[in-house]
Formats: sequence, C-alpha cells, structure tokens
Amino acid sequence: MKSKPRTPFLRATVTGLTPGRARPLVLALSCVLLTACASVGPDYREPPPVDVGSGWSLPLASESQSADLSQWWSALDDPILDRLMATALAQNLDLRHAAARIDEARALRDRVAGEALPTAAAGASVNRRRQSENGPLPVGSIPGLDATQTIYDAGFDAAWEADLFGAKRRALEGASARLQATEAEAQGIRMRIVAEVARTWFTAVGARYELHAQQATLDTLQQTLELVRLRHALGDASAADVEAAYAQWTAVNALIPDIQARQRAAILSLGVLLGAPPERELALLDGPLTPSTLRALPVGERAEMLRRRPDVLAAERRLAASSADIGVATAELFPKLSIGVGGGFQALSTGDWFDASSSRFSILPLISWRLFDGGRVRAEIRAREAAERQAALAYEQAVLAALGDAERALGDYHGGLDTLERRGMALDAARTSYGHAKARYAAGDIALVELLAAQRSLHEAETAAARAHTNAAVQLVALYKALGGGWDVSTTASTATHPLRGAAAPVAFSSR
Repeated sequence: MKSKPRTPFLRATVTGLTPGRARPLVLALSCVLLTACASVGPDYREPPPVDVGSGWSLPLASESQSADLSQWWSALDDPILDRLMATALAQNLDLRHAAARIDEARALRDRVAGEALPTAAAGASVNRRRQSENGPLPVGSIPGLDATQTIYDAGFDAAWEADLFGAKRRALEGASARLQATEAEAQGIRMRIVAEVARTWFTAVGARYELHAQQATLDTLQQTLELVRLRHALGDASAADVEAAYAQWTAVNALIPDIQARQRAAILSLGVLLGAPPERELALLDGPLTPSTLRALPVGERAEMLRRRPDVLAAERRLAASSADIGVATAELFPKLSIGVGGGFQALSTGDWFDASSSRFSILPLISWRLFDGGRVRAEIRAREAAERQAALAYEQAVLAALGDAERALGDYHGGLDTLERRGMALDAARTSYGHAKARYAAGDIALVELLAAQRSLHEAETAAARAHTNAAVQLVALYKALGGGWDVSTTASTATHPLRGAAAPVAFSSR
C-alpha cells in the first residue's frame, strides 16, 4: 500500500476556503487593484498667480542684467570678510541646527515612504505545555494524544495594505513637500547668517573709521583749547572763549567711549556668529581695516528675485503639502484592502520540525469600509481644505512681503549711495578749504585759531563721510538679503523635479 503523499509547502487552504471558492475572490481583488489606482484629492501643479507689477519702482541698474548673488560678498574684495564668511558657514550653530531639522524632515519622509511597503516578521518558539485532562478537550480519552506536549514552531508573518485610492501616495507627496520647505527655510537661515556677518563686520569697520575721525577732531580741539587758554593768559581772549573751547572739546570727547563700545560689541558678536567664544576675533580691533567699495548693482527682474527668496519657496512648498493633505483625508471615504500572509513549520518533535508535512500557510485578505463615523472624515476634509486656503494666502503674503522688502531695500540703498556721494562732495570741499587755510596761515594772513577751525571742519566732514559709508554698506547688505542673495538655488535640489531649481521652480507670478 502506497503512503499518502505529503502536502507541499505553501499549498494549504486560504482561510478555510477551498481552491475553487478562493479563485473568484482573488480575481475580484485583482480587478480592484488594477482599476482603483487613481489618487483622490486635488492634484497640485502650481500656486495661484500673484500680481508682481510691471517692474521695480526705483531700479539701481538695468533689470535685464543679472548678477550671481550666491556669494555676493566675494565681489567686495575683502579678504577678512571672506574668511569670516567661510568660518560662519562652516561653524555657525544656527546653520547646524537647520541641518539637523533637514535630517529630521528627511527621516519623516522616509518613514512615510516605508508605510507603503509590506511589513514582515519572522520568529521561532519552543512551547512546553500540559493540558488539563478534565478541560473542554478530553485529552486523556483521545488515543495517542499526550497531555504534555512540546510544540516547535518557526515561521513568518507579512502584512500589506494596498494603496487603492492614493492615501499613501498623497502622504508621501506631503512629506516630500515639507522636506523641501524645510530645506528652503534652512537656506533662509543661511541667507540671514551671511547678512548678519556682513552687517556686523561693516559696523565694526565703520566704527573704527569713525573713531579715527573723532580722535583727529579731538586732537584739533585740544590744540584750539590750548591756544585759547594761552591767548586768555595774554589778555587777548575772554574766559567765555576758554569755556566755549572747552565745551566743544568735552562734547567730542564724550563720543569716544560710545564708538569704542560699538566697535567692541560688533567684534564680540562676530565671534558668536562664527560658532566660537565672543572674544575670538578681538584681534581685529587692532588690525588694518579697509572700507569696501560700494556701487550700484544689477538687481534683475522681480520674478527672478522671488525665485531666489527662500521664504517664498518654503511657502509654496507648504502650500503643496497642504494640497496633498486633502487627498490623505479624502481617501478615508473609500474602502481599504489589506492582505495578511503567514507561513512556517510546526511540529511536536525536532525531527519533523522542518519536514514538508509540518508546513503551515495562511492568507487573509480583508476589505474594510467606514460606513458611519458621525461626519468626522468629511469634517477633516473641510479642515484640510481650509488649511490649504490658509497656505495659499500665506504664500501670497510671502510674495508681497518679499516685494516690499526688496523695494524698501532698493530705496534705502539708493538713498545711502546718494548721501555717501554728497558727503564725499562735502569732504572734498572741506579738504580744499583746509588746504587754503593752511596756505594762508603759512603766509601769515590768518591766525592759528582760524586754521584749527578749518581743520576741525575737515575732521567733522570725515566723520560724517565715515558714518555715511557705514550706513550705505549696511543698506547694501539688507539689499542683498532682500534680493535672496547668499545661497545657491541650484545646489539644493537632488532631482530634476525639485521645486528649488531656479527658473524651474513652480512659482507663479503675473505682471500688470
């Protein structure tokens, strides 16, 4: 008599169904998988267009020209500033914090992507047990069945939820958009740090030149005071003249500590911006300083500026994420299909543990459909739609705020250059006047007090010119920041469809 052939592995029943009855169910599920592949919810393509006007109201240069603003400070030919920038970009703690936030957002995106894949687990166990002979199963009366058993089991379990209506795809779209928004915000922090380093450095340089000019003025006033005191001793000047000269000297002398404090504070701030102790760059207080050359710069067109603004790009990406959230919420209205699969080997002895006849297998397809939830899903959809409208308004607000920043910065820098030019003219006039006074004094035509007055006017013009140069330099930094300078748009994208690739960015603008 032939022995009964053993059942091959993975040829067991499907949750109690015979193969003939299981085929229609499998066929129906396959049809559902093939036909229900569309993602529900709105498909995001680009933000609503925002009217950006016809052009700059106060351009400093031709709009058709375009400058590379990614490392704008290198055009100033300041080696100290170049070193400070390189150190800040490598060590600034805010930038390192932003990089950690990017890593967090990327990990969250990867987690969402992993939710679309099956989960699987493997395990093995040895269970030694004794069943009651007086329990519901009459173990003692069944021949060949011992009350005490050792069960050896090894196998796997896997589960997968089919993304029939795109909930997981929409969730991945939203997570990817949020990652891109975080990357754009990190570039915004980089842009801010670059501007802060430059502004602080220009403040320190300007304070240094202003200090030199004020000290020169103070020396001139000291000579004037001594001369007036001598004339008073000879009876040629009154006591009121001495008091007036002394009042001028004390007024200028009182300005020196404040200028020194501003210069030291700026240098201390630089140390913190470089991710180091505040006193790290104090040696710059005594080193040689060279003022930067300021000039008009090509600003490009408005739309080009907006594509460089990280805050605008981040707002656009958050709008895309809000649109994807609507699809995630909408998918809850539709059925869900999940499939569980399990298999392995189970035996009462180790000799039969991995025999084909010890194999076990099961598959459990499950369709669930929420029929009533008190309107919670539809309320969630309305909430996501309201959040999308808020994100759209936030995007429009970011665009208009960026335009306002750029226009104000353009106007301020234009005024700063104009003031600097006029202060330069005044300084030239003061130098000419002092030259004439010096020549007349050498010829004996004027007294020393008149020469010192002309010299004091020259120093005051130098102080005003130094302040005007510092203000214009700080305004230049604000302009570069408003134009989105200080970062390279092309380096933030790793794929061709990344929203931060300059002209390819999905940022919609319209002109009147």
